[in-house]
Amino acid sequence: MTNAITTTPALWAPSAERIAASAMTAFSKTIQQRYAVEVSTYQDLHQWSIEQPALFWKEVANFGGVIGEMGTTVLQSGTSMRDTQWFPEAHLNFAENLLRDSSNPEALVFWGEDKIKRRMSRAELRIAVAQFAAALKACGVETGDRVAAYMPNLPETLIAMLAAASLGAVFTSASPDFGVQGVLDRFGQTEPKVLISCDGYWYNGKALDIRDKLAELSQRLPSLKQIVIVPYLHTTTKAVALGSIHQAIAYEDFIAPHVGVTEPQYQPLPFNHPLYIMYSSGTTGVPKCIVHGAGGTLLQHLKEHRLHADIREGDRLFYFTTCGWMMWNWLVSGLAVGATLLLYDGNPFVNDGHILWQYAEAEKMTHFGTSAKYIESLAKSGLEPSQHYDLTALRAVFSTGSPLAPQSFDFVYQSIKAELALASISGGTDIISCFVLGNPNLPVWRGEIQCKGLGMAVDVWNEDGQAVREEKGELVCTQAFPCMPLGFWNDAKGEKYHAAYFERFLNIWCHGDFCEITAHDGLIIYGRSDATLNPGGVRIGTAEIYRQVDNLPEVLESLVIGQDWPRDQPSDVRVILFVRLQPDQNLDETLANRIKQAIRTNATPRHVPAKIIQVTDIPRTKSGKLVELAVRNVVHGKPVKNIEALANPEALEQFKDRVELQS
Repeated sequence: MTNAITTTPALWAPSAERIAASAMTAFSKTIQQRYAVEVSTYQDLHQWSIEQPALFWKEVANFGGVIGEMGTTVLQSGTSMRDTQWFPEAHLNFAENLLRDSSNPEALVFWGEDKIKRRMSRAELRIAVAQFAAALKACGVETGDRVAAYMPNLPETLIAMLAAASLGAVFTSASPDFGVQGVLDRFGQTEPKVLISCDGYWYNGKALDIRDKLAELSQRLPSLKQIVIVPYLHTTTKAVALGSIHQAIAYEDFIAPHVGVTEPQYQPLPFNHPLYIMYSSGTTGVPKCIVHGAGGTLLQHLKEHRLHADIREGDRLFYFTTCGWMMWNWLVSGLAVGATLLLYDGNPFVNDGHILWQYAEAEKMTHFGTSAKYIESLAKSGLEPSQHYDLTALRAVFSTGSPLAPQSFDFVYQSIKAELALASISGGTDIISCFVLGNPNLPVWRGEIQCKGLGMAVDVWNEDGQAVREEKGELVCTQAFPCMPLGFWNDAKGEKYHAAYFERFLNIWCHGDFCEITAHDGLIIYGRSDATLNPGGVRIGTAEIYRQVDNLPEVLESLVIGQDWPRDQPSDVRVILFVRLQPDQNLDETLANRIKQAIRTNATPRHVPAKIIQVTDIPRTKSGKLVELAVRNVVHGKPVKNIEALANPEALEQFKDRVELQS
């Protein structure tokens, strides 16, 4: 099979000087000298990393300067991937590794839309963490207890996480746009002892007060001993009325008895001590609670930040994310490599889409992270950041959340910056990191993710469990890796964990992504396997259709599902495409034919939808992902089990009882 993408030239390639200066090059030289192996190409280095996993992860710990006692044993193989033990003798503290000394004195900058700006040095951050940790301890928080945040991407969210980690407590978070039931679906399972929350948040210039939600949560989360309220809508906590919120205390009052504490006390903990509880999207039922260990998270993030992202001490790292998305957890680990975190909360299209680029210019941003959907929306808005802003400092753009379309690659290089490492990355909440991602030493090919992650034995398998190349299949990982989840909360026998990742292939992690390895050893993600269409028995990735449809100027966004057909006695699946159009556009026969022709020409006739239907909104999760399965359930008359997981659940009403879907 010939991949048409391979005939196009690379969009960008790093200069010899840039390659020579990268941490990936320095790491490769270390491996070559220390172990007398030839790793002159990235493929050589990746192969060595999976053939010698114990040596590789030991070197990642050394190269990343991990603080702690790592022991002499790196890897103890078990009878299965899940039984593998990493650094069984190690003791470290995650917070200590993030709060380490650095020649870069600035820890973070915060922008709350165009209203609020704050800065914090590393010294100030350490003091704030020390005081909050002392207050948590005084409140009875012990190793293994849960501390939850119902917070925007504020400095206090980071402070609470680091304070919890310093004590060995487990941190878990949700963004404040979640409704009460959505929070209960998450925190009700994990039973936090302390909850830190804001009084409300800003979005698109509008103040959204959440104190009524907090009052209800305080009555319905019996595990809570304390709710700590951070002022965000108000200037001080003294201005925030807390009377209706059971067991509430203002942030400043919570830490007041401990203002004399200036240094955190770090509890040394085993490598696999729980650090975070993350949540699956929850669109098909109550969210799964995924437990991640401190050591594996730290090593994986150090590897990804230092080697794959080439983030250096003094760099300025930004990711547009809420605290309900794993990219927040990924972002904050940038402290461990000495970067300054650039935090943002609110609508990314404030000031007609200029706000994030104003931020980039003002703060000399070096790494800009966002979602594929943001890049697509920015392109459709007509804004060209390169024409308005000085982006001299910017070296890399990261994109994740959904596959980055080829035309979005073009937009980045044409309208943001030509001399730039564009890294489409993919992994997930399941591993709190990436399977496939960028590489500062490799070229960027249109529509492709650059490479497999070091130490990750990534492959693509067909239905029969055979490895395939330049052919679509399941993204798998064939060897254990340190950031595998410790398990799911309240899953003592591991049955849910096994069903999620190991049911498809024996003792092989099957991630659930429909994928292809290209001729460049890059990768293309075609969407989730569980949302893959199957008309006439041929598997089609939804991303293949989105790439064609969303490129049309009339289309703001689209969603595609497979409808069982015929309705009365279904024996096949037909493709149904829903489109949200520009405000001045209507779906007429001419536009519908243009859409079909674009799909037929650039994909295949099998990709052409049987029906194209206009809608005014498309449902998505809180982190902006399309919910194809939820729409499919509605179309088939099935319930959507966890409506609270959606950012705009009212959008689902448009998909019920559509006349067009009856014939």
